[in-house]
Amino acid sequence: MTIRYSAPMPDSLRHFMRAKQDPARAVACPHCGVAAHKPCKLRTSGRLLTEPHPQRRSAWAEATACCPQCQVEPTTPCHEDGRARSTVHARRYEEAEVTAA
Repeated sequence: MTIRYSAPMPDSLRHFMRAKQDPARAVACPHCGVAAHKPCKLRTSGRLLTEPHPQRRSAWAEATACCPQCQVEPTTPCHEDGRARSTVHARRYEEAEVTAA
């Protein structure tokens, strides 16, 4: 028998519990398809991972920070010589970490 609680969790408590999570978990993972705030999982076995996929880190950095290298706004993919990159620049990861702190 499964017990389900119907009372919603207060936002202050929810924030406290998520404070220790990797900030990349704030976005959905484009690799394994899990929702935001859920841990990444292996697509073959469903095993939960302790670290997010690199694609999720890239999506988080893209959604969070401006890129100091190619001068694009958040949610805009990084580019190089007019062509979109599959990942973001390393400086954008650093900028996203500063923004999240």
